[in-house]
Amino acid sequence: MRANLHFRKAGHGSKSLCILHGLFGSADNWQSLGKDFAEAYTVYFIDLRNHGRSEHQLVHTYEAMAEDLEQLLNQEGIEKAIVLGHSMGGKTAMRFAQMFESRVEKLVVADMGIKEYLPHHQAILEALNSFNPEKIESRSEAETQLRKYISEEGVVQFLLKNLYRLKPQGYAWRFNLPILESSMPDILEEIPAIEVSVPTLFIRGEKSNYILDEDFPSILKLFPQAVFDTVSNAGHWLHAENPDEFFAKVSNFLESAP
Repeated sequence: MRANLHFRKAGHGSKSLCILHGLFGSADNWQSLGKDFAEAYTVYFIDLRNHGRSEHQLVHTYEAMAEDLEQLLNQEGIEKAIVLGHSMGGKTAMRFAQMFESRVEKLVVADMGIKEYLPHHQAILEALNSFNPEKIESRSEAETQLRKYISEEGVVQFLLKNLYRLKPQGYAWRFNLPILESSMPDILEEIPAIEVSVPTLFIRGEKSNYILDEDFPSILKLFPQAVFDTVSNAGHWLHAENPDEFFAKVSNFLESAP
């Protein structure tokens, strides 16, 4: 079943740019950078299924998320779009291009390869499952609990952005934690070996190990029109850690001739 996706829209450019966030994220993560892109494009900041304010569904696969995006394009009357995805959103963007190639003008994949990844979210899942947000009385209480499992300040604050207040008391996560946890094998899986003839930028963080040099040949087999670039002094969260360089390099790619 396709999910209705919540989104925000900015800009009035002739070309549409759809931005897809990563796991446990939301469209809000891209508001600042997206405003810069909105100077030249009509930007859609999208909450993927089971995230943000979009519908919660029992299925969380890349095929399902790609179909959700196609439904949104149809609803908005968008024939072709530029699709930019980070991490899980990057694999969603790649899968969308495989399934609906004619709907993609250009593709930008931020710090995500085509391969299967080993489980590496255990600390985050333990932290999120260590307390019931409906039982806490303040955001600081949730923050204290998360810090018991997560040492990176940026990750703690990133997760807390998903916490919202219930009425009359307690809190809740905007993401669908049970489904995301049970769907982790699908989230980490390799994408199918289907070739896509769309101009694609794979852009990685200099300090990240998500896309290695030795991954380039296998990526080029599926995305023969791919180019690669690296954002300096940045890890997996390259768009947040060095937004100016990320914006410049992505803009150069989008403005270049096909």
